[in-house]
Amino acid sequence: MSATAENPPTTAAAAGVATAVATTAVAAAATAAAVVVVEDRVTARVISDDPLFRKIPVALRFAPAEPLAVRIVFPAGLSPEGTDNEWVFPRALLETGLQAPTGTGDVRVWPCGRVQAVVEFHSPEGVAVVQFDISALRRFLRRANAAVTRQA
Repeated sequence: MSATAENPPTTAAAAGVATAVATTAVAAAATAAAVVVVEDRVTARVISDDPLFRKIPVALRFAPAEPLAVRIVFPAGLSPEGTDNEWVFPRALLETGLQAPTGTGDVRVWPCGRVQAVVEFHSPEGVAVVQFDISALRRFLRRANAAVTRQA
């Protein structure tokens, strides 16, 4: 799944507006060149009508150049274009979504029981519902928050 929106401006991120970003080869190279302070690789589960869920590797990223944003990157094998799909949205949306349902735009987050959280991604191609272990998301957010503190 991919989307065609541009990176959200800082004010949009602060306002809680989530925007999907489909990376191209140029954007992927620019991201790789940027200093990534925090990157965690986790396993997520794609939720679908199929009784057997599909596990996928996902990268969670935080960069100091965008202190209000986080990125979730899905592998190239999941997209029709054969490129990584990167979703950029406010860090606060992910933090809040671990406690209560939040989001009205392209990205929505809510807790699913005590140990899992669901992140729902909306694009022109459709909707993807992905489940994460809350502990992995909290660990990532702690590291991102610590990186922000170090930057200050």
